[in-house]
Amino acid sequence: MLRGYNNRELLVDLTRGTVEERPLDWELVRKYIGGRGLGVKYVFDNGPHVEPFSPENLLAIMTGPLTGTRSPMSGRLAVVTKSPLTGTVTDSHMGGWTAARIKWAGVDNILIRGRSEKPVYLYIENGRAEIRDASDIWGLGVRETVRVLRERHGGSRPEDVSVMAIGPAGERLVRFASFINEDDRAAGRGGTGAVAGYKRLKAIVVKGSARDRDFVAYDETAYHKANQDGLRAILHGAVTAPKKGGLSVYGTNVLMNIIDGVSGLPVYNAKTTVIEGAAEIGGERVRETILYRDHTCHACPVGCKKDVVVREGKYRTTVPAGSMEYESAWALGALIGVTNREAVARMIDLANDFGMDTIETGNAIAVAMEAYERGLIGYAIRWGDADRAIELLRSIAERSGVGDDLAEGPARFAKSLGAPEISMSVKGQSIPAYDPRAIQGIGLGYATSNRGACHLRGYTISAEILGIPYPVDRTAVAGKGELQKWFQDLFAFTDSLDVCKFSTFSETPEHYARQFSALTGMEITEEELFRIGERIYNLERYYNNLAGFNRREDDHLPERFLKEPAAGKSEGMVSHLDEMLDEYYRVRGWRDGVVPEEKLRELEIIA
Repeated sequence: MLRGYNNRELLVDLTRGTVEERPLDWELVRKYIGGRGLGVKYVFDNGPHVEPFSPENLLAIMTGPLTGTRSPMSGRLAVVTKSPLTGTVTDSHMGGWTAARIKWAGVDNILIRGRSEKPVYLYIENGRAEIRDASDIWGLGVRETVRVLRERHGGSRPEDVSVMAIGPAGERLVRFASFINEDDRAAGRGGTGAVAGYKRLKAIVVKGSARDRDFVAYDETAYHKANQDGLRAILHGAVTAPKKGGLSVYGTNVLMNIIDGVSGLPVYNAKTTVIEGAAEIGGERVRETILYRDHTCHACPVGCKKDVVVREGKYRTTVPAGSMEYESAWALGALIGVTNREAVARMIDLANDFGMDTIETGNAIAVAMEAYERGLIGYAIRWGDADRAIELLRSIAERSGVGDDLAEGPARFAKSLGAPEISMSVKGQSIPAYDPRAIQGIGLGYATSNRGACHLRGYTISAEILGIPYPVDRTAVAGKGELQKWFQDLFAFTDSLDVCKFSTFSETPEHYARQFSALTGMEITEEELFRIGERIYNLERYYNNLAGFNRREDDHLPERFLKEPAAGKSEGMVSHLDEMLDEYYRVRGWRDGVVPEEKLRELEIIA
């Protein structure tokens, strides 16, 4: 048995109303580690042709070996399922304290099948779980759900209770509904909250404390040294150093001015890359005006979470309103032409409470704005109209009027209008906050992401904008296939540990290999780390191939990025996707996006 694991998985059958236990399969753990990797393997084995909205679809809540331990920035979990938005396998991660408490409560993973006849929630304590009636909280927003359940189960130690819940959007099967926890941390992308809503699972409540459980490492001396070296790198990192600027002071929204500085923000549904007033919704101005508190996750010295509050006026928020993250501020701000930060904070506040992915929500509103501009819909909503955007956001969550159609996802909505080109999406999932014309490598990442357009599969922004681990020309095309593969394989491994991606701004693959080896007793080298990451990424691609994503055309970008040039400091630039894609397939060893049998055998995915 490897250290760092509880060796306990919960098998929840909501149809039968039962919870069973099983030990981990150590052969699978050695190949796929945990978190994202092991979760994807479970979803793969469950079958690629399962309907997302069916009792058979597996909803896997996964921790990793480092989750909840003394390793830096180890407070994350993965929610893995077949996405109702894209039809691909998807894994969506959340920070905060929920993940650590699952491990402290004596559980590694929670595998949920079936569908309950009535609303329920899962309660976990000391390695045991019960399915309980949630009829009284069905219909509540996320924050009220969290409040009620923490009061109900807190007892003498309410600080030891975590709740991850869905809101009304998940209950109504909005295809981009999210899980949100008590810290307003979201497993945001891919519609994991909608899968829970279909299953009538309102929440997961976990009671656990570090005082109750510590993970003794296989080699305590080596583990302590590896952690200290990793922590030292984080404390001195250019982006992660506490109180030195960057993430610690301004949160993820420090990127707003940085990306705007190269004209890399997709604006007005990506019709341009220039907008006046972007600084007004950036991290610096947020800190000066509406910051409520600095907040952090388990084992994190950085503290990138910047909770905000608008105390009065028509955009008044709850207290606190949650963090004004970069992606959220862009999607519900610059993308739709809104630079009033109080209005943006209010929209983020509402999206979190409804339980919706802020990126997809902003893209949905942007598609509606362009559709109205083109005369395709009668719902009047113009660029920059924050009040109308708030109304539309509500109607999406409530599935009323045009919001009911948008709740199916911006890509489906645009297609229904006969104008699929106005949805900035890949495989049905909308782009995040980096324009692929201005930053070439990230466009390749959007196209080849296994869960639809995503920056977090391979964050080449780290190299192309921040110069980490080394500077790369954002305008260059050659070498981006190799660069994207390197990031994708690394992140597939770190998502399986499961540690925060921001640690990669400072820690190296060697740090992760040493921490994992010393904790678990499974010795791996840096080379083996990348092989495991490559195995996971190829398994995801193989799943998608079997699910019907088996053409080069599936690894596409919207025509806008290929033919309509960017503006400002990126004037005249378009994405050179085809050239990068040729290189990427070559270094991956794929045939036009399909994993060949010899690659599957090489990586031990099949015998």
